[in-house]
Amino acid sequence: MSLPIAVLISGGGSNLQALIDRIEQGSLQASIQVVVSNVPRAKGLERAEKHGIACRVVPQAEYSSRQAHDRAVIAILHSFGVQAVCLAGYMRLISPEFVQAFPNRVLNIHPSLLPSFPGLHAQNQAVDYGVRVSGATVHFVDQELDHGPIIIQGSVPLYPEDAEEEAARRILALEHRIYPQAVQWMAEDRLRIAQGRVHVLSSHSEPADTSSVFPCLINPGLELGF
Repeated sequence: MSLPIAVLISGGGSNLQALIDRIEQGSLQASIQVVVSNVPRAKGLERAEKHGIACRVVPQAEYSSRQAHDRAVIAILHSFGVQAVCLAGYMRLISPEFVQAFPNRVLNIHPSLLPSFPGLHAQNQAVDYGVRVSGATVHFVDQELDHGPIIIQGSVPLYPEDAEEEAARRILALEHRIYPQAVQWMAEDRLRIAQGRVHVLSSHSEPADTSSVFPCLINPGLELGF
């Protein structure tokens, strides 16, 4: 049985596309019930429509507060029978009410190795700081920005000659692998939180070989199909 999810976007939706691709390939046991954007004409909406996925636009300017906007989004998600929510480039800090509506069922992906470089332009922050390794993090969402128990992280090297665009490209390729894996673990009900840490219950799957893609470290390791 597939997990009914919603994907919230604000822009291009490349991580949305990664989820769609894994679902259509059969390696991700989830079904995207609805894609919600706070930005009209976001490119990610076109991606969803091409795959026959329902879309809704909820412009933030039409609401008097963040809470009112989130209540409208929550109502949409409930109407579609959504059980889990994936933030994929959703450029809004969601309210405590939203988090409470889907407790331990809201995931986010961030282009850094949290807790380093939270907030906007994380890749540029990493380049400017001169770190040698950066990456991406999938985590449960709580009431703080880019915070919450970490599910999976992947790292890639950064080089002194890297500009933000090159760092972002390398990190984005990693995001497209680890986000579907995290959602699959949720679909299999294998994620447990204890004392602020996420534990992934074991399965019979063997870790996948990631060495042929680019130098990286992913922890926990990806499983076959990811």
